[in-house]
Amino acid sequence: MSRGRSALAALALVCACLFSVSPVRADAAPPPEPPIISQGARFLPVLARGGMVVAQEGAAARVGKDVLARGGNAVDAAVATALALAVTLPRAGNLGGGGFMLIHLAASGKTAAIDYRETAPAAATREMFLDAAGEADPEKSRRSGLAVGTPGTVAGLALALRRYGSGKMSLAELAAPAVRLAREGIAVEDDLADSLAEARRLARYPSSARIFLRPDGAPLGRGDALRQSDLADVLEAIGRGGEDAFYRGPVAEKIVASVRAAGGVMTLDDLASYRALEREPARGTYRGYEIVSMPPPSSGGTHVIELLNILEGFPLSKLGAGSAATIHLFAESMKRVYADRARYLGDPDFVDVPLAALTSKEYAARLRAEIDPARARPAAEIGPVDPVPYESAQTTHFSIVDGQGNAVANTYTLNFSYGLGLVAEGTGVLLNNELDDFAAKPGAPNAFGLLGGEANAPGPRKRPLSSMAPLMAFKDGELRLVTGSPGGSRIITIVAGIVSDMIDFGMNVAEATAAPRVHHQGSPDVLRLERGASPDAVERLRALGHAVVVGGAWGSAQTIARDPDGTLEGAADTRQRGTLAVGR
Repeated sequence: MSRGRSALAALALVCACLFSVSPVRADAAPPPEPPIISQGARFLPVLARGGMVVAQEGAAARVGKDVLARGGNAVDAAVATALALAVTLPRAGNLGGGGFMLIHLAASGKTAAIDYRETAPAAATREMFLDAAGEADPEKSRRSGLAVGTPGTVAGLALALRRYGSGKMSLAELAAPAVRLAREGIAVEDDLADSLAEARRLARYPSSARIFLRPDGAPLGRGDALRQSDLADVLEAIGRGGEDAFYRGPVAEKIVASVRAAGGVMTLDDLASYRALEREPARGTYRGYEIVSMPPPSSGGTHVIELLNILEGFPLSKLGAGSAATIHLFAESMKRVYADRARYLGDPDFVDVPLAALTSKEYAARLRAEIDPARARPAAEIGPVDPVPYESAQTTHFSIVDGQGNAVANTYTLNFSYGLGLVAEGTGVLLNNELDDFAAKPGAPNAFGLLGGEANAPGPRKRPLSSMAPLMAFKDGELRLVTGSPGGSRIITIVAGIVSDMIDFGMNVAEATAAPRVHHQGSPDVLRLERGASPDAVERLRALGHAVVVGGAWGSAQTIARDPDGTLEGAADTRQRGTLAVGR
């Protein structure tokens, strides 16, 4: 017992010494820009000058690269890549889901945010996901047609191409590679083989089973071919007729019929009325870099900026990457950020979100002052607590930079892997179960353990809150970083970690992508560390009062860094099979 007290006292003394360093002022001179390529690094990025595509699936990444080689810009390549991922990465790439796209135009310096998040049907109600006793019913919000939001992907891609494409390529030309992949078929391998083996929900629906299962009911496996002729027809129709081919007419009728047969309330008018929106991005700064990301209804950008603002006041570079002191500061900052997410965030078209306050340096200073460097504060003292959540390997992100410096960061999703698991009969389109991201009841967690309040309650035509955080960073107005990741509730901490690893610790983009990840969302009050964390750091963190769980891997960040001379470095996350960074 005395030995344990001595160890704890020694740790407290170490922490006191570490934090005797004066906090870094937000207006202090920023550190020098680290070199983009670290000499002697253990992980090295892919290099290019004429453009770069980094995606979670290799065939789709090559589709995007080919568009760049034919003279298209980053937005053209993004549309082609997204449509191809709907074929080659069907558990996350999609036509039947939604997401967020960040676009940067080098010539004008403009950065635009495209919100193509799914919306609730007009018939949605506050009580739609409650049972007879008034309690949240996960069966309704995750496994029934009520969970399906009006898809936004096709409208979002069409809006991006219309406003920011090069004008050199038609939608039909950009859809053609996806049409070919769907019609000719793709080999079941890598992530596709891994995910199909776990996608039991596909067997619930004959329209899905006919595509993704063998005649004996087993999922397609390695060596099989996945052919999606109905999806090819829909992609071809979108190429010819634009978004109207999806939101009106026969395809829309088939989607509505399938949703309603599964217990949903979607109508043809819900589809015909859907609009993707361009919003002003969320903006902040971190140690001399401008940080730009998605605004609400994505909570991701807001809380990445809030988290970085808190961390900016600590001397992280002196504490060291992966040290107990650094991880402790991350964890304590994360608790406060996720508590704010539950309290304040929702669809800004329906509720007032205090975005400016949440992303202000002054507010971060107040939160930072609450952090004790020698003690983990129980999350219950900061925000509500709930049991350990389910964590799905859903969502996908890709990053693109072209030779002129235009860039796209795009994150989109079906929510769960393969969404609801329901293919709309005769379309090949997998449908989302995104409306589980609403707060079915204040204080009730969604599938990722995230809590919500009245601001994120279900309602007609509302967009549910998201954690997606496509992000760009700039130095003196010049693009330096494009990144994002899947990971459900962990997206915010993955993206913030990559930014910090590169800026605070001088890692190159491949090193930052490979570095062990840290996550604490307050609810549950558990500090999660990936394998690779130092055992010594783990013991020190436990002595500080953290409930530490080590194991697993999460996310699939796809990242591009850009050197002042225009050299691009790309890193595809190896936590998933089949990812690819490809340049020209």
